[in-house]
Amino acid sequence: MKKTRQGKDRLVVLLGPTAVGKTALSIGLAQALRAEIISGDSMLVYRGFDVGTAKPTWEERGGIVHHLIDIRAPEEHYSVQEFQQEAGQLIHLLNEKGRLPLLVGGTGLYVQSLLEGYAFNAAGGDAAFRARLQAVADERGGDYIYALLREKDPVAASTIHPHNVRRVIRALEVASIGGESISRHRRGNLAYDVYVIGLARPRAELYARIDARVRAMAAQGLAAEVRGLLAAGVTPDMQPMQGIGYKEMAAYLAGRGTWEEALAAIARATRHFAKRQLTWFRRMGYIHWFDVSGKSEEKILNEILWNIRGFFR
Repeated sequence: MKKTRQGKDRLVVLLGPTAVGKTALSIGLAQALRAEIISGDSMLVYRGFDVGTAKPTWEERGGIVHHLIDIRAPEEHYSVQEFQQEAGQLIHLLNEKGRLPLLVGGTGLYVQSLLEGYAFNAAGGDAAFRARLQAVADERGGDYIYALLREKDPVAASTIHPHNVRRVIRALEVASIGGESISRHRRGNLAYDVYVIGLARPRAELYARIDARVRAMAAQGLAAEVRGLLAAGVTPDMQPMQGIGYKEMAAYLAGRGTWEEALAAIARATRHFAKRQLTWFRRMGYIHWFDVSGKSEEKILNEILWNIRGFFR
């Protein structure tokens, strides 16, 4: 694949809120474009976290090569900086091989950092600072710490779940040490010759799909998956266990609340997450939005393909 007139690597991005319908469409796009898929989802990197992340199965992948899935053990940390570096290397390699990379995901900070070439704050660690914040969290609760982050850096806060205290503390640490937000360092224009697709549905329809997805995950064995992870030594404080669905199910398995309460909590947290995703994506003015409500997959696919081919012509 040759460089474009900008001298940049080509890239197609497919994003949208959770449950909007990205996975099925991504396979059709990849097949039509002879593309390989790069996951832009912060949870899909973890091995063993399948049902609760809606990770596409081998059958669902339709023979399409997927990258950045199952690349970390549950006890390992994975950061936006690591994603930016690894995804960037893959995009360049695929272009060199004459393959089109298709980035698919819903983690706004991951995608935006890659496309806009964020230069992250290189602030070092401060163990004493983290310890002080952890003590405050222990005394006053994680919500109090999260409120501090929302006040200091609302953009970073919008990408972190309020109950992920470790990540909240790290974001506060970086903002404090560096004096600047980890999410606001950019380098010029878009780093790629990229066509960015955004999928949209009416909110009521999206929320109904989220509720249906939670029920489907329950039927597919989410409780058994979480039980197995815990039995294998994965602890509730590990990064992926803070993900939506896992945290609530772990609480249920520990005897806190009923089954229906756990499912309701997962659905509620997922709806809130989708709302945060949409808020984030609205800041990305280069997204080409497609309303997929009431359209067949074939019609959506053909419409998007026509636009992609026109963009790269």
